[in-house]
Amino acid sequence: MSFEENIFSPEEDKLRDECGVAGVFLKTVDENGKPIAESENQMNAATMVYYGLYCLQHRGQESAGISVLCDGKIKTRKDMGLVAEVFKPHHLEELKGKMAIGHVRYATNGSKGIENAQPMVVDSKLGSIAIAHNGQLTNYEPLLEMLQETGSTFNSTSDTEVILKLIAKSYKKGLEKALTDTIQMIKGSFSLCVMTENALIGARDPNGIRPLCLGKVENGWMLASESSAIDAVNGTLVRDINPGEIVIINNDGVLSFEFGERTSKRSCIFEYIYFARPDSIIDQIGVQEARIKMGEVLATESGVPADVVVGVPDSGIGSAIGYSRASGIPFAMGIIKNKYIGRSFIAPTQKERENMVFVKLNANKSDINGKRVVIIDDSIVRGTTSRRLIQILRRAGAKEVHFRVSSPPVKFPCYFGIDTPSRAELISSTHDVEEIRKEIGADSLAFISPEGMLEALRECNPEQYGYCKGCFTGEYPIPVPGELNGKSFEKK
Repeated sequence: MSFEENIFSPEEDKLRDECGVAGVFLKTVDENGKPIAESENQMNAATMVYYGLYCLQHRGQESAGISVLCDGKIKTRKDMGLVAEVFKPHHLEELKGKMAIGHVRYATNGSKGIENAQPMVVDSKLGSIAIAHNGQLTNYEPLLEMLQETGSTFNSTSDTEVILKLIAKSYKKGLEKALTDTIQMIKGSFSLCVMTENALIGARDPNGIRPLCLGKVENGWMLASESSAIDAVNGTLVRDINPGEIVIINNDGVLSFEFGERTSKRSCIFEYIYFARPDSIIDQIGVQEARIKMGEVLATESGVPADVVVGVPDSGIGSAIGYSRASGIPFAMGIIKNKYIGRSFIAPTQKERENMVFVKLNANKSDINGKRVVIIDDSIVRGTTSRRLIQILRRAGAKEVHFRVSSPPVKFPCYFGIDTPSRAELISSTHDVEEIRKEIGADSLAFISPEGMLEALRECNPEQYGYCKGCFTGEYPIPVPGELNGKSFEKK
């Protein structure tokens, strides 16, 4: 299939964000065992999780949910839609409690129905458990089959329910043992927020592919996919949860232990390129700082004479600033984004879907007309949005358009919680750079080199290393279904 024949919208011409999780534990007693009285101005746990999810909305726009421990029982509100659509003031009034977890979802495993919305809850004789999961299991099918053979029934098609049933199956052994047994069985990527009737638990997969951090809030603690969610409730980032670490949070504080042998850290490099908010800090690297450094490297590796540098909103802005600084070419807000087009924007026909980019993005003609333009985006997936962007700039009077990309060519699918097209649909998998340049209509095209990308991250924090680069190289940190002798395979 040629890339012109694909059916897509501008949103589908990006790698899709995975999911976002958040959890809050507020202490019920102080260090002396005395009950902590609620102040009039203090937010309850569910409200804090709501604000956290609002900050994580970019990680999933299909469904949202919050589970809260209320009077000893877990109460859940979840539905399809954005956070602001799912939760109204009266819903938050009904979700009162000292402990809560929440989730925003974009489907990577399972269908997009309400049955797969999270958090998921299971009730047992030993108590209730709720779970919110960011990531994707690579051994979902054999685990599902094993559980079904031993009598478990399932209400969803999500791998998250498999994790939940595994924990519940071992719960009689005690919380710590149930968690370690479960986590040692599952393979793939995961950041987990788990809530029982007594504790909030966070866990991160042994490779640290998906992010998870710990923050301190008034009278308690918070777990979140990104530090910006902790900032949103006036909390303080304490640290990242380490790869292969479980933290159990209760009135005694934060208990930490490792659930297996140390493996090499392989956090998702696309968090810095595109997924995470620019104001987040992930594994001790500021996301915006990383993007600026990548732009500086781009200017060094593939500089070109030009009059102005523009970034594609929002994730291309940081790299454009860095490119401008390193090259001395002025930065301008040459592309303006319409921030009011959401999920519900209707484009029923193929032609209308293709033209959505003209509604979403527009050129600022005063910055572009008669100029040689360097435009910087975070990635090229199918190539269609890139082609439309160049058309927008030429329509605004650009004399030349030079396209620069702050990631290497995306040639392989992801199997760890990011929804990517099949390999055949990735334009860099089937076209070389010159072919892509011709297809999108740029005067020149260049991608950052893999070495340059890693150097940019090292400049941000030399002590942090180890990234999953499977979407660029086809070499994955853990085996994936169908992989044979280290060779990558086609995602269907």
